[in-house]
Amino acid sequence: MGILGLGAVAQAVHLPLLAKRPDLYTIASICDLSPEVADAMGRRYGIAESRRFAGLDDMLDAGGIDAVMILSRGSHASAVRAIFAHRLPVFCEKPLAFTTAEVDDLIAAEPDLGHPAILLGYMKQYDPAVIEAARLLADVDDIRSIEATVLHPTGASQLDFARVIGPSSPLPPRVLAEGDAADQALRRDAVGDADEALWRAYRGALVSSLAHDLSILRSFDSPPATVDFADIWRQSSRHTRREVGRDRKSFGEHPPSISATGTLAAGGRFSLSWHYLPDFPAYRETVRVVHGRGTVELTFPSPYLLHAPTELITTTLDGDAEHRVLRRSITEAFETQLEAFHAMVRDGLEPRSGLDAGRADILDCQRIVASFAGRTGTPVGGEVGRLVKEHVGGRI
Repeated sequence: MGILGLGAVAQAVHLPLLAKRPDLYTIASICDLSPEVADAMGRRYGIAESRRFAGLDDMLDAGGIDAVMILSRGSHASAVRAIFAHRLPVFCEKPLAFTTAEVDDLIAAEPDLGHPAILLGYMKQYDPAVIEAARLLADVDDIRSIEATVLHPTGASQLDFARVIGPSSPLPPRVLAEGDAADQALRRDAVGDADEALWRAYRGALVSSLAHDLSILRSFDSPPATVDFADIWRQSSRHTRREVGRDRKSFGEHPPSISATGTLAAGGRFSLSWHYLPDFPAYRETVRVVHGRGTVELTFPSPYLLHAPTELITTTLDGDAEHRVLRRSITEAFETQLEAFHAMVRDGLEPRSGLDAGRADILDCQRIVASFAGRTGTPVGGEVGRLVKEHVGGRI
């Protein structure tokens, strides 16, 4: 395996799990914009200096790898395209891309390897609780609603335990400028000249976080059919208002809150809520399915706490009594996902999410922003702006 990106998630989750499974993987090459971080991870995992790279093209040209894991920041479409050109399979963390056009290009470029070429890193689809919930719901034909809520504290608060290593000095200005220019071009393609808050909602909350919940809806064969109402807003406490007075730029970097409701393809309704809470004590994500004979409820812990179980509670009627069953498994979803990627490359196993699924999730995220922008008259362009124009006065 070649690894692109050695940041927090790589250090806290993926590298330790890869090292734990020598029966499946060898970390053959690593790549990061910071040579300092690459050297530190190289020493930690015994990667030769000649196999530590600062650029993806250099790592690909050096060869000696069977597949690439993308763990870098921002849109991953250009990296996937470069890896496809070398006819290598890809494990791609979210976000796959910021625009559907990027994914359309990838679909056209996807190589015929004799097995699927890409697995998207929606680890919650590999969570034993989600798999069991999907099994229980497979025979349910009257899902009334699916409600998902994410309470998201700071990334630092979730990752302090991992002692993540970062560069001791900023990256070179040229590197930062190139990354910013690429981000700004994709921002224009996605939302046009929309303001910073809307872009942060789309980039930081939707395609990078709530996409997980959209993948769960797909796991339940209940993807969104329409987005009927969406709201995006900022709300500050007295404490954060004092902080804003001292540092408005810092406050503006936080994604706003998001809510969306609409219809499910299988009938019923969905409700999604996402809140960034800087002072919240712990990450919490809940998904509740209501159907004619009971409920199926999932409660997820912080994803970075490996082997912390997701709780699955099912409620049904047993005679004249309520029957509740709690299921908890310490099987790690990230590790099961790695097993699935190995089986995809070696045995041709279909991934739970590939390019088509990733495109559908990006489009749903855009529909949420378009619903908000169309309702409120918020200026927006790019692909989201086209959705607004196509659905004036109607569902999106």
